[in-house]
Amino acid sequence: MSRLEHTNVTVPDPDASAAMLADLFGWHVRWSGDAISGGYSVHVGSDDSYVALYRGPESPRSGGSSYATLGGLNHIGIVVDDLDATEARVRARGYEPHSHADYEPGRRFYFREENGIEIEVVAYDE
Repeated sequence: MSRLEHTNVTVPDPDASAAMLADLFGWHVRWSGDAISGGYSVHVGSDDSYVALYRGPESPRSGGSSYATLGGLNHIGIVVDDLDATEARVRARGYEPHSHADYEPGRRFYFREENGIEIEVVAYDE
């Protein structure tokens, strides 16, 4: 059995991004501190998995579409118990949910946060 432990994303303000993810998804900061190449990272998530938010010594630059970039991060998928309550929190933070869909075996929507990272939020039928 294998599982995904974490993903690592470059952002300009790891603390702010971690606070947003913790607020929306009930996560906590697992660790923060010095990182590779003189950078700084914050690990935010659950006890079992997390998103590593990295800021290097230089300001990050945005590029073109992730879907047209080799190795691009297209979105981060997060499973929640209550899709409607999570969407209300997403809207309250000023994000615009889009691409709502019901599909087998659940429901989902997406939103793009201030760093341009798209997040898919999904709830599975039980």
